Amino acid sequence: MDFSGIILGATAAFSAYNLLYCLIGCFLGTAIGVLPGLGPVATISMLLPITFGLPPETALIMLAGIFYGAQYGGSTTAILVNLPGEASSVVTALDGYQMARQGKGGQALATAAIGSFIAGTLATLLVGFVAPILSLFALKFGPAEYFSLMVLGLIAAIVLAHGSVLHAFGMMLLGLLLGLVGTDVNSGVQRFTGGTPQLLDGISFVIVAMGIFGIGEIIANLGDRKSENTQLAQITRLMPTLSELRAMLPPVLRGTALGSVLGILPGGGATLASFSAYALEKKVSSKPEEFGHGALAGLAGPESANNAAAQTSFIPMLTLGIPSNPVMALMIGALIMQGIQPGPSVIHEQPMLFWAIVISMWIGNVMLLVLNLPLIGIWVRMISVRYSLLFPAILVFCAVGVFSINKSLFDVYLMVGFGVAGYMLRRLDCEPAPLLLGFILGPMMEEYLRRAMLLAKGDPTVFLTHPISAVMLMIAAVLLLTMAAPAVRRKREEAFVEE
Repeated sequence: MDFSGIILGATAAFSAYNLLYCLIGCFLGTAIGVLPGLGPVATISMLLPITFGLPPETALIMLAGIFYGAQYGGSTTAILVNLPGEASSVVTALDGYQMARQGKGGQALATAAIGSFIAGTLATLLVGFVAPILSLFALKFGPAEYFSLMVLGLIAAIVLAHGSVLHAFGMMLLGLLLGLVGTDVNSGVQRFTGGTPQLLDGISFVIVAMGIFGIGEIIANLGDRKSENTQLAQITRLMPTLSELRAMLPPVLRGTALGSVLGILPGGGATLASFSAYALEKKVSSKPEEFGHGALAGLAGPESANNAAAQTSFIPMLTLGIPSNPVMALMIGALIMQGIQPGPSVIHEQPMLFWAIVISMWIGNVMLLVLNLPLIGIWVRMISVRYSLLFPAILVFCAVGVFSINKSLFDVYLMVGFGVAGYMLRRLDCEPAPLLLGFILGPMMEEYLRRAMLLAKGDPTVFLTHPISAVMLMIAAVLLLTMAAPAVRRKREEAFVEE
């Protein structure tokens, strides 16, 4: 293990400057995350522009804090008002809100916070041990291996996405096409610009993310009247008893283990982890009939799983440059905007950046535990504000953020267009996450494809003659073939449906 890198990272992470931005990120993430319907992707999309003027490690630390805070905020709304702030909090609402209705709202919030802290701590240790080892293996990758790895990542994201596989495949292709817009680097030929000079440099991922996941969420939430006139559960005792702590420990550990594995998978992430953890807890429980009626394990397991998955999803992003979910795609975009190419070289060439991010994960979890429980009253007041009064301020924030990047009104209009498109995609039951993954990975896939073909003198069998590349393409093909099996399709659909 690189102890000198760890010391450098700890020095950076514990500096007053980075601690301040980590705290700001956790606070802002929680503040926006508690608003029903605005999860981590929408939150990071909206706040991304404010990090562009910061040093790389500070920007990533702040974005990571926003990520954890938004996830924590989602559980708060799920428990107190039965409105999941994000997809992974749907399971939290099943038993968390029932606990709140039984007068155990404080214990439910504390269970979510403690479970998330334990899971985050253990998953952070896993990231610190696994990522350097994986990066050493990834250094052996050539252009052919990287291309095949990205193909595997996109196929896995399609298989694990919500809804129809055909819809997910279409969204991935649309994202790849959007990534081609602009001027070809090698030939200088304009592609899909329609003669519009503002598109010569391509479409900024910030515009796509803020439009589809920010503006699109706002339009969808305005049409969802469930966020109005909700009944808030009362909070009495906050901390769980010793017996409740003992009861939550096994589900927390099981959820941490399951979430740590699923977080690494492309397309998996916190949502799949939380649903899978709930199903696991229900199967191992001696009283499965209690689930859905305030079972402590039904809250502790999924909350631990989604937090562990959030931490370990950094592993493929930092070591391979492959986003396992839309949030990590935004992180990759942020690194590229900072002039850093994600991949195995990050750990070895910029150890301070890597270890500062890893150590800040634990710092962020401590901040959430210490900061949010005393501030529950503030989050409750924010939940009670009518969404119709909040959305104009969110729209202005999005418009200002996009305009500040290139000082271009065209970018603002384009963001609005993507916002409308994002809303239409949701109405058509098309999960937009594969679109963002395809958009981020598309240009990199094209570059690695060209390099591989150039080195092989135009021989396309290079992707099959390289063993690692061939194995990854084989796995991708197997994943696609298994989706044709009716039993597999049923299991896939059941994985995202709460009982």
